[in-house]
Amino acid sequence: MGQQQLLLIILGVIIVGIAIAVGLSLFAANSIQANRDAMINDINNLGANAYQYRIRPTSMAGGGGASYVGYTIPFRMSSNDNATYVCTPAAGTCQFVGTSTANPSNGTVTATMDANGKLGTFVFSGNFL
Repeated sequence: MGQQQLLLIILGVIIVGIAIAVGLSLFAANSIQANRDAMINDINNLGANAYQYRIRPTSMAGGGGASYVGYTIPFRMSSNDNATYVCTPAAGTCQFVGTSTANPSNGTVTATMDANGKLGTFVFSGNFL
């Protein structure tokens, strides 16, 4: 084999190596984004569940239309493949915090719901920034 052929083989191996590294990097970034999006979806579902509790009459084990106090996340919704969720209910607001189970170093997603059942701004930490 001539020198030119060896150089082309080495150049080809380097280009393939760089392509693999870039592909792995893109896959990791997409995985983090997918986990973040899934957690946002879960918190939206939890918010709907909490609002249903708030508007339910107290005679039916609800908040009587006035408060989130007493609301607890249903067992099956408190943890899944995406995250583990915690709720801090108050009279007029309810705060949800989700911590990623896929990779706890990814961080958390936090959202606060108002008295009208609207989730406020989502706050991200860790790799979710």
